[in-house]
Amino acid sequence: MTKTQDLVFLPLGGVGEIGMNLALYGFGSPEKRDWIMVDCGVTFPGPELPGVDLVLPDIDFVKRLGKRLKAIIITHAHEDHYGGLAQLWPQLKVPVHASAFTAGMLEAKRAYERTRAEVPINLFKAGERFTVGPFEIEPIAVNHSIPEPFSLAIRTPLGNLIHTGDWKIDLTPSLGPLTDENRFRQLGEEGILAMMCDSTNAMRDGISPSEKEISQGLREVIEQAEGRVAITTFSSNVGRIRSIAEAARDAGREVLLLGSSIKRVVNVATDLGMMEGIPEFLAEDEYGYIPRDKVVVILTGSQGEPRAALAKLSRDEMRNVALASGDTVVFSSRTIPGNEKGIIEIKNGLIDQGIKIITDTDALVHVSGHPRRSELVQMYEWVKPKILVPVHGEAAHLTAQAALAQASGIEITPRVRNGSILRLAPGDPEVIGEVHHGRIYKDGNLLGDFDEMGISERRKLSFAGHVAVNVVLDHRFEFQRDPVVSAIGLPAFDGDGDDMEDILYDSVLGAVESIPRGRRKDTDGVREAIRRSVRAAANEVWGKKPVVTVFVNKI
Repeated sequence: MTKTQDLVFLPLGGVGEIGMNLALYGFGSPEKRDWIMVDCGVTFPGPELPGVDLVLPDIDFVKRLGKRLKAIIITHAHEDHYGGLAQLWPQLKVPVHASAFTAGMLEAKRAYERTRAEVPINLFKAGERFTVGPFEIEPIAVNHSIPEPFSLAIRTPLGNLIHTGDWKIDLTPSLGPLTDENRFRQLGEEGILAMMCDSTNAMRDGISPSEKEISQGLREVIEQAEGRVAITTFSSNVGRIRSIAEAARDAGREVLLLGSSIKRVVNVATDLGMMEGIPEFLAEDEYGYIPRDKVVVILTGSQGEPRAALAKLSRDEMRNVALASGDTVVFSSRTIPGNEKGIIEIKNGLIDQGIKIITDTDALVHVSGHPRRSELVQMYEWVKPKILVPVHGEAAHLTAQAALAQASGIEITPRVRNGSILRLAPGDPEVIGEVHHGRIYKDGNLLGDFDEMGISERRKLSFAGHVAVNVVLDHRFEFQRDPVVSAIGLPAFDGDGDDMEDILYDSVLGAVESIPRGRRKDTDGVREAIRRSVRAAANEVWGKKPVVTVFVNKI
């Protein structure tokens, strides 16, 4: 090892935001570092991105690494950690390491969507060390709201690291494993240079309730309900699905699964032996023959997704399944910021049908899969890292964890955001540079940046509509025929009841007639004059300027 070699951490997603987690670790000389990538997540678009299907991290920097990128390691199968892998791996084509459940979820999704590339997976289990370039990786079992989540111990010539991934401390989970306290303590005794730690719940005091307590809360809701019970939760939370199925079984009720994603997850979990002891689920066409007090529905749609099963039930749009007055819907989930409006619409639709709504403010029916402050302190005590790097969170979460770590005796808590190159060793940790980072967008079958996907223009169209104008001039540069004006997304009439397209038509005539015939040879100039005139006319009567496309042809 030469003096010029260093060890760096570089996040390209998930640090300064919730979701879209992607982290890089590099070792070597600055010009020839070898790298590994941990996770490849996505986030979901809001209404400000019309038509966009997924938001992914920009991996331009990663692509330029070429053969220096040695592998991708996936910590668990939540969309914000693995959801971008199938889209981005074809641009990288390096070995991928993941658990059996993550591999199963990836394959199930590929089979369902039929468009994703097949990604070869090297499987690992807790404690099975493997070497990737200069890095030795050891997966460590932790508890989270999905099967087979892992932290990663990363051994390097300049020090040992822990990348926690998503985790919590739950001594009585409905589906294992326990967070491996003994292994974390052993690693702490071995010596940990730095820990990159989940910050999602760093602003919440205390310890998260156990999944066992949630199971009991759900059991009480099911037992007390007089009619049908429908419970919506995150489809990946197999432990929660199992808890609900067990509670239903104990209450003498049968269970129906609704929603393609929840069925895929349960199929993968069943293949891996995670649903043993659970009675067979109902088929949809059996639902109508089961007494109302003998059925529980587990379904998708907890985040207000308009095409999910719960939204369809709230609109009474399902063929074989419906709810009625006196039934109960339980939201065994948290509201992800930005989804409030869709969830409220669903709740109102259900309430209008006379259905009772229960959320985590009414009963203990949900708990987060991330560590609260007391759990974070517990992890600090086990691992004793010299450096604590808050990740997985927005600025408020990252800052809160940094303050908590310092109050717990960890003095070095570097401020890192997406794109920051943090040198961990040798010497004191320091941000030594920035790299290009950002977002790209999956839109239909294509991937590209904001401009390449036409999102900016599409957003303009959604606010102010579009006007198309076709003008044909003869050899004397007079109108050969009447102009054609087509307005889409504009008001039909102005405030006096005059037709909007007639107003815009007049503006086209005025624009062309104001240009001397000799200057109409410049068709680009004519085109721009018409565009400006139409936008000005629309703005005068409407107060908004539409997107205008003008075609000028000469015969």
